[in-house]
Amino acid sequence: MKWLYIAAGIALYVKMLLLQNPAPNLSGVSITELVVQDCGLPNAVSGIIFRNRLYDTIYEVVVFTIAILGASFLLANENPSCAIYQFKDKPSIVLARLGATISALVGIELAIRGHLSPGGGFAAGVAGGTAIGLVAITSSPQLMQGIYKRWHAAAWEKISVLVFIVLSAITLAGYELPHGELGALFSGGIVPILNILVAVKVALGSWAVILVFIRYRGLL
Repeated sequence: MKWLYIAAGIALYVKMLLLQNPAPNLSGVSITELVVQDCGLPNAVSGIIFRNRLYDTIYEVVVFTIAILGASFLLANENPSCAIYQFKDKPSIVLARLGATISALVGIELAIRGHLSPGGGFAAGVAGGTAIGLVAITSSPQLMQGIYKRWHAAAWEKISVLVFIVLSAITLAGYELPHGELGALFSGGIVPILNILVAVKVALGSWAVILVFIRYRGLL
């Protein structure tokens, strides 16, 4: 059986080296215009991420989920840190929370309108996670943990991942929502919904990691 695997591997490499893949004749055609026309989105990058290369995006979300679980697992057996390093002076607290407010607003904007302008779910999630991190380094760890549990953030994170995978599978099976009018807020079919789900996932996942590092490391 081992020799069969080796022969199959050699045959695959010979095929890649000797046989050429036929390339379509796209002379005079704009790839960006084709993507925009195909997905119904002014932001061609979102169209590629959430439609043309949706397989990649699914696994990126799964990898991020595994990274969060890994951080919690690896630090679970350590003793909680006795010292929590935070901003104590009033000017730093005010500036951090102002930055958190701006980051949160930017994250919401990117999540809702990321399919129309530069941005998208991952950028929105990073902005949301930044806002949570800035609040965390100026607030009580007990308060942050209490809010996390009160709003069932861990459960919503898992739900967002599951819904994203289900909707992605439906899309890959060939079932899509109407694209709508190009440039309108409700356009692009399923892409805006996937944008929001990814933003929720990344922001809540960042929150979970922040809480873990504050508890076991005392800092971000």
